Amino acid sequence: MAEQTLPDTPVPGAAPRGGLRQWVDDRFPFSALWAAHLTEYYVPKNFNFWYYFGSFAIVVLGIQIVSGIFLVMHYKPDAALAFGSVEYMMRDVRWGWLIRYIHSTGASAFFVVIYMHMFRSLLYGSYRKPRELVWIFGCLIFLSLMGEAFFGYLLPWGQMSFWGAQVIVNLFSAIPFIGPDLSLWIRGDYVVSDATLNRFFAFHVIAIPLLLIGLVGAHIIALHQVGSNNPDGIEIKANKDARGNPRDGIPFHPYYTVHDLFGLSVFLTIFCAVLFFAPTFGGYFLEHNNFIPANPLKTPPHIAPVWYFTPFYSMLRATTSTSVHIWMAVASVAGLWRAWSLRRHPLRLAVLAAGMAFLLWALATVDAKFWGVVVMGGAVISLFFLPWLDHSAVKSIRYRPKWHLSVLLVFALAFVVLGYFGIEEPSPTGYWISVTCTFIYFGFIWLMPWWSRLGEPRPVPERLVYHPH
Repeated sequence: MAEQTLPDTPVPGAAPRGGLRQWVDDRFPFSALWAAHLTEYYVPKNFNFWYYFGSFAIVVLGIQIVSGIFLVMHYKPDAALAFGSVEYMMRDVRWGWLIRYIHSTGASAFFVVIYMHMFRSLLYGSYRKPRELVWIFGCLIFLSLMGEAFFGYLLPWGQMSFWGAQVIVNLFSAIPFIGPDLSLWIRGDYVVSDATLNRFFAFHVIAIPLLLIGLVGAHIIALHQVGSNNPDGIEIKANKDARGNPRDGIPFHPYYTVHDLFGLSVFLTIFCAVLFFAPTFGGYFLEHNNFIPANPLKTPPHIAPVWYFTPFYSMLRATTSTSVHIWMAVASVAGLWRAWSLRRHPLRLAVLAAGMAFLLWALATVDAKFWGVVVMGGAVISLFFLPWLDHSAVKSIRYRPKWHLSVLLVFALAFVVLGYFGIEEPSPTGYWISVTCTFIYFGFIWLMPWWSRLGEPRPVPERLVYHPH
């Protein structure tokens, strides 16, 4: 009689015969996620220089989180100890100066990367259908990043940190009815104090980083759901081979992981050059006044935020009673133009007239300081509406009328000029240039339904235009 062989009794906790990877996959979809988001995620094969910055942003986020963890080990969120704890890190903690400079340089690098990433979206129409949610998540990341930077700006408890926070928080008091109470709630005290520092520390270290990580995850998931855009603005999913893969696409891994690693090596070289040879970057990354302890009794002669806030700060400073009158004139002209188009619709015309009357009354009676806050906040909020404001027949700037690129470059230049004058001390010339650039900024966005339809776009090819390199 043949001997029967009984199956081996599985040992509890032992890995299956498929190996460790199979053991993990039975409990967590690692291989499926790896395939869906890397090896089987097809992206256009004509990515160019502008497509590095998304990967850079993820790397810088990681740098900021890791360096921030080490800084928190020695930082004291106490108004009496905060500045001293930062100096202790810089002078006495081994490699503490390096960690602090990595974090401060990383903050500026983050905004450089984000601004470039957003500019690429404007170039190639990456906010257009079907990527509206990708763009909205990106704008939320930008808004959260601004909050993260603002809350972190106070933590060194230097002169510019203290007075910058004082100025910005006081702006909220200009909001009618709720302003004073809102400012008090944000500060936790009647002045920027220890309570403010503790609140800002909690937001900077815990709340907003968690929000940022969640938003970044949502941004990537939404992107991978609809697929990446490309310089031609063509949907590669519309042309697939027999296996269902886009003909003009290649797997993200290994092709673009290697591609991005090369770009990352260049980026980190520049990052380290700034870090070791110009960590304060002439006072733009770390202001000289912030190496002086906060003194509530001594106001700095010129208060200005860090460079990445200055375009919006410049808009705030440019909003005075004079510029509000200009806004009233512009609103009146726009209202009359709209009224002419609605002259055969009495009900709509009446609603428009009532709305215009209320708007002009509000502009004339409410303090210009409040409208400065509205303009500063509206500059960011307006970006959320771009997917529905752009009415061009094509996505990419490559196939739009050539003058569309000029319009975009003027918009970008206006933003840079606003940033420059936000750093400089107030002057009549700077004021009028800032007013002009503010109108250019908002005109680019809110007149987009009109100007984006003008001109004859060039024919868009059916397949990607790809030049091997």
